[in-house]
Formats: sequence, C-alpha cells, structure tokens
Amino acid sequence: MRARDLAEAYPFVTTDDGAMDAARMLAERSLPALLVLDADGHPYAIVPGSQLVRQLVPHYVLDDPRLAAVVDERPDTDVTERLAGLTAAEWAPRSAFPPPVVGPDARPMEVAALMARTRSPLVAVIERDADGVRLLGTVTAARLMAHFIGGT
Repeated sequence: MRARDLAEAYPFVTTDDGAMDAARMLAERSLPALLVLDADGHPYAIVPGSQLVRQLVPHYVLDDPRLAAVVDERPDTDVTERLAGLTAAEWAPRSAFPPPVVGPDARPMEVAALMARTRSPLVAVIERDADGVRLLGTVTAARLMAHFIGGT
C-alpha cells in the first residue's frame, strides 16, 4: 500500500478565493482542515480547522481566556467583519502552516509520521513530473487510521 492508494479527493479553495467562502466550505462540509491550492494547483497551505477558529477569537480573549465567559457573542457580525475582503491566502497564510506533502510512493508509516510531526489532519499526495506538480488527492487522519486498524 502506498500514498497513492490511500489518497482521496478532498475539497479545496484557491489562494484567491474569499476567506468567507473558505469558512463556509469548512463549516458546511464538516472538514477537519482547509486545503488551499495556489494558482497553479499546487498545495499552498493545509490548515487545521482549530487554527482557523483561533484566528476568529479576539486577541484579548486568547491572552486572558477568562474573558471568553463574559464577552458578548455576536458571531455573525464578528466573523463577517473579520473575514470581509480577505482572501483564503490572507486568512490561512502559508508561512504559518506549510502544507505537509508526500509523493505517491510514500508508505503509510511515512504519511503517519509526517501527519504526527506537523499536527495536520491531512497530508497532500503530489506527483512531480516534467510539467510540474499535480495534486493526486489527500490522505486524511481517518483514512490512515482505517488502514492501520484494518478498515481498508
């Protein structure tokens, strides 16, 4: 079994897509992470949903978590205001979350080690050839777990 055998199609946004559209996709599809591709279709970022939620929490609440119990919640307007006008690349910057990627011949244990090291719930499987890089799919933590416990 190789990464290409475990890889599955996964929804994605591009760096130029709106952050609000990316947030909606993450929420509506109950995705564990956001996969962002650049204009050439290369993995740009893979950001766990928890880290995207973190970016929506006011800094003063992150600094003092006790404030979370007393802050007035206006999720619709607050989120809309924070995401308005941002692209997916601005909301999920590459520098903070470089995408974990493997080649199609990576073994499941290599994928698992990368996933564990990067704390990412998915790993992109890419193929490099004379034309550049092509995304074959992703391996999710659930798919990898199923492989290891005999579910695939």
